[in-house]
Amino acid sequence: MLERLKRIFGYFFALKRIRWDGETPETASLYKKALKIALPATIEGALLSIIGSVDSMMVGGIGPEALTAVGLTNQPRMILLIITQALCVGTTALIARRKGEGDQAGANKVLMQSMFFVTIIGILSMLLGYFGAHPLMYIAGAKEDTILMSVDYFKIISLAFIFNSWSLCLCAGMRAIGKTTITMVTNIAANLVNVVLNYCLIGGNFGFPALGVRGAAIATACGTFVSCVVAFVFALKPGGYLRLNFRNFAFDKKTISGFLRVGSSSIAESAALRIGFFINARLIADIGTFPFAGYQIVQQVTSLSFVLGDGVATAGATLVGQSLGSGRKDVASAYVQVSRKISHVASILLMIIIFFTRHLLAGLFTKEAAIIAGAGIAFMVVITGIIPQNGRVVYSGCLRGAGDVKFVAFCALISVTIIRPLLTYIFCYPMDALLPNWFFAYTGPWIAFVIDAYIRQYLLSRRIKKGAFLNVSL
Repeated sequence: MLERLKRIFGYFFALKRIRWDGETPETASLYKKALKIALPATIEGALLSIIGSVDSMMVGGIGPEALTAVGLTNQPRMILLIITQALCVGTTALIARRKGEGDQAGANKVLMQSMFFVTIIGILSMLLGYFGAHPLMYIAGAKEDTILMSVDYFKIISLAFIFNSWSLCLCAGMRAIGKTTITMVTNIAANLVNVVLNYCLIGGNFGFPALGVRGAAIATACGTFVSCVVAFVFALKPGGYLRLNFRNFAFDKKTISGFLRVGSSSIAESAALRIGFFINARLIADIGTFPFAGYQIVQQVTSLSFVLGDGVATAGATLVGQSLGSGRKDVASAYVQVSRKISHVASILLMIIIFFTRHLLAGLFTKEAAIIAGAGIAFMVVITGIIPQNGRVVYSGCLRGAGDVKFVAFCALISVTIIRPLLTYIFCYPMDALLPNWFFAYTGPWIAFVIDAYIRQYLLSRRIKKGAFLNVSL
């Protein structure tokens, strides 16, 4: 029996169709190196997801309207951070490539120039968010019962967008060199501050005033500031591979060219994603407060699935970029397979956990029986898409690490911007009206999510098999 299990595991984790161009690395060493990067990133994401869920539970304690109001701010916030996040994708790809080439000075040049650009963008995002909060929340779908709370919340968190931009940039650089432990410490410290201040400011504990949704926003902004401070402490530490040096700052054509190549495609991808998610959120918000609250609950819990995939994708992006920088396309291909197999195991474990705890999880956020019932059914739908979703995330990460972002953007445009909102509309409106007892108002967005996951995984896996991503120059 033991020997049979060993053969099964050996077959599953074996690397297939790799033509080695040089010294053949041990399969175990490839998995070990990937896990060394993926585990801190995954732990970081999991803890952040749990902390974020606790945050939502605290807000949900005020009422479904408060939970919906805060949820409505998610997509406008991400839209204002599109360019910053796109630059961070370029930062990770370029620094990983420079590290693989053995060019430490070049890696630091990339970081400094990226910080310059995100500073300008962060200031603009902060101003747009604060002064444009009301129209943005109205477009996002805020109604009479949520508009004032969502505007107050968004104005306050917008003031921290510059700190958010700096933190994202520095963490992107650290991930590129495999220092995911640093990003884990940075983000966990920030979110712990957020949760503690939530407890103090939402309900008015330890002598603090009870500020409700405004208190949650202040806590979020303070947490963002803390993450920025911690990231700067690591980036200014003497002796590190990446270190901020403001005295020797200069632009160089090679780095700018790389940013334009990767960043422009990443902006297109982010824009496609945010437009699609924005339309999706607006469609759900228009159904009603209870379905949107149910959507927020399922999204909070399933974000754990996404961060598990993101953790493995971080390892894939870093190691693919470094391997290509050192001229080993074969090793880069091997790391794609390693990352995908690790994500399979994580996905199956998560599916089991969500299946057995789905009603308990929903009950942590709200006491409304209708929302708990709808969210419980939605969880069953989501489970069927976790494996392809994480496959899509891992493949996207590996392609970004290689600098092949155009195809990822194309897939996002087709599936997220067009297909997913269309399916959400069909299930949440005509189908829900036709079959009102089938909970389509709650499950419709997640049926669309599952179909989107399968489509993008299929398209991205075909791109990986063709191998074109291995020939991108940065």
